[in-house]
Amino acid sequence: MTRTVHCRRLKQDLPGLESPPFPGPKGQEVYETTSAQAWEEWQSIQTMLINEKHLNMMDKDARKYLNEQRDKYLVGEEIDHAEGYVPKEG
Repeated sequence: MTRTVHCRRLKQDLPGLESPPFPGPKGQEVYETTSAQAWEEWQSIQTMLINEKHLNMMDKDARKYLNEQRDKYLVGEEIDHAEGYVPKEG
């Protein structure tokens, strides 16, 4: 049976994640308040940010930046976009 959550990002009841996406209290919070759809959208944005901004995930500052962007995105706030990035049409 699929569990349903009220997604903070999309402001509606949607299927939730199957398990917390990472350990700890923050992972549990995401699990309880984020839909699978919003998490998938974030995963795509995260990949784009890492690639376009050339983030080194071994760098503590890069991880901090990405976590801040994730937290903003999941609550519906504006996030950074890669300069020159043009989303695919269609």
